[in-house]
Amino acid sequence: MAIRPLDDRIVVKAVEAKEKTTGGILLPDSAKEKPSRAIVVAIGEGPRNDDGKRLALTVKVGDEILYGKYAGNEIKWNGEEYKILRESEVLALVTN
Repeated sequence: MAIRPLDDRIVVKAVEAKEKTTGGILLPDSAKEKPSRAIVVAIGEGPRNDDGKRLALTVKVGDEILYGKYAGNEIKWNGEEYKILRESEVLALVTN
């Protein structure tokens, strides 16, 4: 990845929304919700504390996360769509 986010920011790639409901009904594009799950593809160095030292981020590259519907900023890079979020906008880590 050629994008290096700053401080406590992370770059994520959205996981596509489901095409079907659990009952098997196919959803048209207009009925799909905005994705709120993503895979972390790049992380910043972390925020600085009062002493000027870097604090480690909780998330790491490859983590699957949940974020708020309107969180972050959408960007396009090399024909791909990504979102840049602050770590504080991450709601949860998804574990399997």
